[in-house]
Amino acid sequence: MSGHSKWSQIKRQKGVTDARRGQLFTKLAREIMVAVRQGGPNSDSNLQLRLIVQRARDNNMPSDNIERAIKRASGGGEASDLIDVTLEGYGPNGVAVLVKALTDNRNRTIQDVRRIFMRHGGSLGESGCVSWMFKSEGVINVEGGGPEAEELALHAIDAGAEDVNTEGEYIEIHTQPQDLEEVRRAIEKEAHVLSAEVALVPESVIFLGEKEAVRILNFLDQLEELDDVQHVFSNVDFSDDTLAQLHSQA
Repeated sequence: MSGHSKWSQIKRQKGVTDARRGQLFTKLAREIMVAVRQGGPNSDSNLQLRLIVQRARDNNMPSDNIERAIKRASGGGEASDLIDVTLEGYGPNGVAVLVKALTDNRNRTIQDVRRIFMRHGGSLGESGCVSWMFKSEGVINVEGGGPEAEELALHAIDAGAEDVNTEGEYIEIHTQPQDLEEVRRAIEKEAHVLSAEVALVPESVIFLGEKEAVRILNFLDQLEELDDVQHVFSNVDFSDDTLAQLHSQA
């Protein structure tokens, strides 16, 4: 299971404050509006919109909020001002980091992200400096450890999954991006899907001990808290023992 998914487990254990939930809904609404701008408001014909709406539902975003974002984008307005920004660099311990943002002010976003990198002893790099380390994949996280995990893994592979990793009470399923929706639908018949998204997955990872892991995860968390930042990807990972220690601190 990837380091990013392990960190997601820890954050689920911590719970989400109302403030963080509101910020998440705002970010999801932005993604919905951009998807509508690029592919139209009909989710039947707009795959990107369909995937983002499903992710919004996974995060318990109210249906009214989702519909409101679609209507706002259909009328132009805020969505037309947003631009995609991808920033990359190295964080603490030489960890490779990719930051995806949606912003109406590119310079502000770059300054905010650079400040956090520098605060933690990292630095932003040139475009392409770490992106070559990552590949786009569909990633599905599922509840379902124990004796049923092997059967669920086989079911996922039959549905088109490329790889399945089981750890504790969670299963992480990897697919080709275009197969994500089909595999998800198949898995939902057998288990509870926690999340499903197209993510940037590192080709190789850096393993960190507990002290270093706490430091880098705090850094990644601060990046995610920026209003303009939609996603943060890294090549950090940590052992089962470190995960257990981090869980105990959650």
